[in-house]
Amino acid sequence: MRLREIYETAVQMGIDADPRGGQGVERFLEITKRRYEQLPDYQKAVFDKEELSNPYVDTRLYVGDPDLEVTKLIGGIDMNVGEVLLTDRLREKGEQIDAMYSHHPEGMALAKLDKVMEMQADIWESFGVPINVGEAVLDERRTEVKRRFMPMNTGQAIDAARLLGIPFFNAHTPTDNLVTQFLNRYFDERRPLLIEDVYKLLYDVPEYRIAAQRGAGPYIVETIAGKRCGKIFVDMTGGTEGPTQIMEELADKGVGTIVGMHMSPDLRKAAEEHHVHVVIAGHISSDSLGVNMLMDALERKGVDIIPTSGYIRVHRDERGEVVKEGA
Repeated sequence: MRLREIYETAVQMGIDADPRGGQGVERFLEITKRRYEQLPDYQKAVFDKEELSNPYVDTRLYVGDPDLEVTKLIGGIDMNVGEVLLTDRLREKGEQIDAMYSHHPEGMALAKLDKVMEMQADIWESFGVPINVGEAVLDERRTEVKRRFMPMNTGQAIDAARLLGIPFFNAHTPTDNLVTQFLNRYFDERRPLLIEDVYKLLYDVPEYRIAAQRGAGPYIVETIAGKRCGKIFVDMTGGTEGPTQIMEELADKGVGTIVGMHMSPDLRKAAEEHHVHVVIAGHISSDSLGVNMLMDALERKGVDIIPTSGYIRVHRDERGEVVKEGA
């Protein structure tokens, strides 16, 4: 596959699995276009026009000729300067690695992560939270995330890859969308009744079972194990976690349990205050589950994958059946 085809495959798979649905994605792109058209000329000059066609600002091709033929890809959850040097060292030792993939974003894609969070309001709307309420409670949290990344040096890995001539791209929200879609279907088909049922079902997914063997498996507070889970909200996409204020709104709309990658103490406290149960599936394991679906699609088109940087590789066929665990 060409590098461009790999990148476009990631974006399209993300769109196909987007919890907003196809119309929701189109609506978001239309809003982005309107905002661009209203910008003053000096801001239009620096605007990333890929935002007009790619709904995921946290997914970008950083380094490399888009027409490069890729037969082997090294990929991981976080591909920082160390992983760039690792890739270069492996190439020195004779490993024919054509490109690098990172799940988490770098550079501009990280600096603009707050833009992706806008989709959270649309997800909450699907649970009954009015869009005006969702956008209002999200504003402060988006500003907080924006300010957190503003002083960071986000371009180090990209610069290292460019200097070493290693093609480099990432796809973040697209694979988070894939894990969200997977788990929504998984729970819908199995209809867990109690929190312990949700917890046990996660252990049947290889990525979570392997993570548990490594000490980073699913987690619940034992006192809620026998409680009924009610309506489940799989909270796996949208850039990063949302604001504490949304817990009251979700509880009011009938959400009984949130299954998430991780949760800050403040957000967990808000969930407890509004009697919303929390199941922590695991961060790297959840990321790996989504990335695996993308990598499986690439492997079926002839691209070999070298997993690294915490990435738990599990192979599935086109029907989603597990065929191999490990590299």
